[in-house]
Amino acid sequence: MSEASAPDIAGTVEALRANHTDVVRVVYPDLIGADRGRDVLVGHLPSACGHGLSFCRAVYHTTPRGDVVPVAGGLDAGLPDVCVHPDLDTLKPLPWEPGVAWCLGDTRDPLTGLPAPESPRAVLRRVLARTGEYAGDDGLSPVVGPELEYFLCDTSPGAASGWTPYGGATGNVYSAGRRGDPDGHLLRTLRQLDSLGIGAIAGNHEFDGGQFEINLHHSDALDAADRAFFFKAAVKETARHEGRLATFMAKPFNGLGGSGFHVHLSLVDGDGRNVFDDPQGEGGLAATARHAIGGVLRHAPALAALLNPTVNSYKRFGPDTLAPWLIDWGLDNRSAMVRIPPERGAGTRLELRLGDASANPYLLVAGTVAAVLLGLRDKPEPPAPLEGYGYDETSAPRLPGTLAEALDALEADEALTGLLGDGFTRAFLTYKRNEIERYQHAVTDWEFGEYAFLI
Repeated sequence: MSEASAPDIAGTVEALRANHTDVVRVVYPDLIGADRGRDVLVGHLPSACGHGLSFCRAVYHTTPRGDVVPVAGGLDAGLPDVCVHPDLDTLKPLPWEPGVAWCLGDTRDPLTGLPAPESPRAVLRRVLARTGEYAGDDGLSPVVGPELEYFLCDTSPGAASGWTPYGGATGNVYSAGRRGDPDGHLLRTLRQLDSLGIGAIAGNHEFDGGQFEINLHHSDALDAADRAFFFKAAVKETARHEGRLATFMAKPFNGLGGSGFHVHLSLVDGDGRNVFDDPQGEGGLAATARHAIGGVLRHAPALAALLNPTVNSYKRFGPDTLAPWLIDWGLDNRSAMVRIPPERGAGTRLELRLGDASANPYLLVAGTVAAVLLGLRDKPEPPAPLEGYGYDETSAPRLPGTLAEALDALEADEALTGLLGDGFTRAFLTYKRNEIERYQHAVTDWEFGEYAFLI
């Protein structure tokens, strides 16, 4: 959005007050995709839009436990500010907080006015700005449809974590109603999301007890990432109103499956025509689609760092999990990393099944689009599509097995990081390698149970 003019802001304030809204919650994603923000009284919104809201830049470098990671530009620079400017084009009333509206904010350096290098929204914008350069056609633009899963949890003092899956019944995959959702959580959540206007389409109980999936409609890449960010924040907040925990952790429980963040992607030209479709092409796919698939396969090891960004992420992978394990693709094959759904024409698209629910939506979309653009530029041809059930490790290369391997792959992939930006890449690698170091020094419940009683 271009910065709103004073009359625009004045009109917005007037409309908010007429709607009995007296607070605007300005939120933005940190490096891990968590929502950070501030509640602004409506009368002070013009000032917030003009000067921005000051936050310590190290919020981008703060761990989920509240420690600050020594990323360049944070602690070493004396914990300077970033300014967050409300994007009024994203303003939405909050259905669960009467009198409160919600909007995204863009973070900028207060001295230069440039986007903060760690800003995930700025990373995605930077990638999208280079679409014409890499695609060879200024009219091409990516269309993205997010698809996310999460676990809903009830408090359980007897559990090691203090939480247990809500409902708990098994065998309710692809079901709706009270059988797998005894308290009607999904219906309430769908209605709240619909009121929020973020493009929720439908939802269902997923594979394991307490696991749900909600689909969002497709749109341009930045809007899709914005809506996925709003979605994750909204689901977590509405669960808190129920006295529950909604977690997008990749694999929160032993013995249960993980939660995915699948992304559907196509490319359209300036006339809105899907350029992945070609009825004469093999499998109904145009060369553009094949090259996009080839780009995603080529850069998959580096993509794993962005799409599977936690130590926990790699406990979701493995044979027979319906989560990817190998770098492969297939026609309507859910055991492949890249699935080509059966629709053709305007519905021709790739579904990247690599991502897990813990991924930052902006970084997931930015990384995927970047890999597609590199595919369009370099024109790699993908191997033959997977046939049958795809967990034979002799058939395709394996994905990274740990976060450390994925981070090394990201650092080595200069083509991908060149699109994402050097400042962001350095910050992300430092932050995530610190996470690995902290994990390696932590004593887990598994270790105590394994060793303490017999050693």
